[in-house]
Amino acid sequence: MSFPIVRPRRLRRTEALRRLVRETHLSRDDLVLPLFAVEGHGVREAVTSMPGVFRHSVDALVDEGKRVRDLGIPAVILFGIPAEKDARGSGADAGDGIIQRAVAAMKQAEPDLCVMTDVCLCEYTDHGHCGILEGDEVLNDPSLERLAASAVSHARAGADVVAPSDMMDGRVGAIRAALDGASFEHIPILSYAAKYASAYYGPFRDAAESTPATGDRRGYQMDPANAREALREMQLDLEEGADALMVKPALPYLDVLATARAEFDVPLAAYHVSGEYAMIHAAAERGWIDGDRAMDEALVSIRRAGADFILTYAAKEVAARLAP
Repeated sequence: MSFPIVRPRRLRRTEALRRLVRETHLSRDDLVLPLFAVEGHGVREAVTSMPGVFRHSVDALVDEGKRVRDLGIPAVILFGIPAEKDARGSGADAGDGIIQRAVAAMKQAEPDLCVMTDVCLCEYTDHGHCGILEGDEVLNDPSLERLAASAVSHARAGADVVAPSDMMDGRVGAIRAALDGASFEHIPILSYAAKYASAYYGPFRDAAESTPATGDRRGYQMDPANAREALREMQLDLEEGADALMVKPALPYLDVLATARAEFDVPLAAYHVSGEYAMIHAAAERGWIDGDRAMDEALVSIRRAGADFILTYAAKEVAARLAP
């Protein structure tokens, strides 16, 4: 029996060889850890639908920031859950709001840690939608002023990056103008440019208390069936002043991520969302899969598809496994 001269298995024979020819690498530098800020003191409350994820009070977030630094993770993104909510999401841009205090405290304790902030109204409105609600309609243009004010308040508190996730048309332009007008022209915008109306957000909504009271978000978040539309959204956001783009969720939209990587020469992020994270942990807890290997494989696939960095709840557990 004759064999071919070319045998790809030769370079797979040992771990050392596999490392030498590995095409895609995952490092601590690629990770951003999402964190939830809540009112109170000494609070470290487990999110039951996301094993290993907690909601922290501001003082506890400072401690968490130190752990993130020690693991070599370069950045976090903060989500705030206020004690009180109203129709216009007043807490989103309050000077003494939960997210503003969390940003200030973390930057004071860990000035070298990159602190990003999610800019949206859903955690702050009593109806749970991402903009101003009138009847059953989420109003686009009136929401822009609220989003821009929120972004400026985050920058004033010390945020390094603001990341609008609301999917209102024109919000990047409104935020850029507001930041520049407030002398925060140096603050970059990471736009959730292709954010899909996904079923994978369920655990996050438990953690952030942001489930819509009525209706859903399909009127402003993207249809999961559309890929070309995502490129249009990204192009519009770049034209409005976005500095980096994001695809969310990650794994069901690797095709969108790969196409965006080929199309746009700007930093590209992907959000490995709560449902993606929770499914791996749930299957691992039942002994159906090797959780560590499955998590690493998922994140490598996101990098391979073209993401420069990944927002993931697994950042700490993965960073602990990665070589310095």
